[in-house]
Amino acid sequence: MIFEQSCFPFDLPVKPNGNGAAFKDPAFMENRTAPVHRWVPWIAGFSGAFVDSVLAAYLARRKSATVLDPFAGVGTALVQSAIRGYDVVGFEINPYAALAAEAKLNALRVETRTFDEAMAAMRLDARLWHSGPVTTAVAPGGFRSHIPFYGPKVEEQVLHALAFTSKIGDDRVRDLFRVAFGSVMVSFSNYTYEPSLSTRPGAGKPLIEDADVAATLLAKLRTMRDDIEWLRRETNGIRPGSGRVYNEDFFAGEGRLESGSVNLMVTSPPYLNNYHYVRNTRPQLYWLGLISSPDGQRPLEEKNFGTFWQIAREKDHVALAFEHCGLEQMLAGLRKLNGEKGQYGGNGWANYAASYFNDCDRFLVVVERVLARGGTGVIVVGNSILQGVNVPVQDIIGDIAKMRGLSVEGIYRLRGKRVGSSITASSLRGGGSKATLDESAVVVRKR
Repeated sequence: MIFEQSCFPFDLPVKPNGNGAAFKDPAFMENRTAPVHRWVPWIAGFSGAFVDSVLAAYLARRKSATVLDPFAGVGTALVQSAIRGYDVVGFEINPYAALAAEAKLNALRVETRTFDEAMAAMRLDARLWHSGPVTTAVAPGGFRSHIPFYGPKVEEQVLHALAFTSKIGDDRVRDLFRVAFGSVMVSFSNYTYEPSLSTRPGAGKPLIEDADVAATLLAKLRTMRDDIEWLRRETNGIRPGSGRVYNEDFFAGEGRLESGSVNLMVTSPPYLNNYHYVRNTRPQLYWLGLISSPDGQRPLEEKNFGTFWQIAREKDHVALAFEHCGLEQMLAGLRKLNGEKGQYGGNGWANYAASYFNDCDRFLVVVERVLARGGTGVIVVGNSILQGVNVPVQDIIGDIAKMRGLSVEGIYRLRGKRVGSSITASSLRGGGSKATLDESAVVVRKR
């Protein structure tokens, strides 16, 4: 689909990777082996190495600064910035991700002796985990799954583990144990990430009838204990930055930030790819007691940045809240596609895209307010392919940023190809479109 060039108000060609100091690969996969970042598997976000390259590019001459991540996820940007001595503030709507980010930030303040004592106590307590039902913990009543999430022998151990964790007196140590459980809990369940959460039989894998829950948990906790020691060595001679993670959506919480208080924002908003972040963490949210019913899950979905396609598709028409004739033309063309499919056709996807860009506009209004004069925002986003239509998300965000008074240093290509979950009629799914997915950093500045 081709659009009139005049409909795009600003000429922002994508530049090759580099801004005087090249950005590192943002792929979160690197975090799987990186100390602290490896504590929680996460499909979204970017690598610690990428954050370091951003800090080097924009804060190298500053000894103190405030770094913001409005979509903090499990805290990669916050932790890496705090390690380098910068104060941080993050917002994260998902309670499980917020718990993980906060626990990581607090790790340096954990008494290792207390941590070691809790692990030793768990080893002793685990001797009884096969001996019968536990009365101080119960499976979450509001949690529903297509097949039993745990086999009976595994669930018995899980309930013992949760009961033990709830009795840990030190809040920071208890949170680390909860994060450890959330990190490994799917591995001994009848579900698997492929990358979305699905049943093991559906992925061609056998059910898990029994597993050593304590051994899995303790192995994770030992890794975390090693990483806390690494943190202390890494920050030797450096005052780690202080920080806070707010478990709320950025639009509800942005009033906590004073105007002009942020020196650097580095973030990656949810992509326009229909990945259902909330549903893929349902097990952690329910089993850790972070929500107890669909009534607790629903606000996380409705207030998610850009909402979800499953919500937007049911609306008659979502209009843009700002003027951008190129995007309006794109949405109009998208609405005409596959009308016979009803809400699964182009109109539903156009509503989804309009909702997403409306939130991008709201987001950039707040960014312009909270950035200090001369402050920088690095926004990692990817393009999307909806119903075979290539949506240049990075270009549109650059346009909106300029509309809202920010200057755009550039758009830097970070990765030339990635995998997406909502690609329809694209080259990645054998369809007619020749478009491919890429990932870019949109760098904005406050004048």
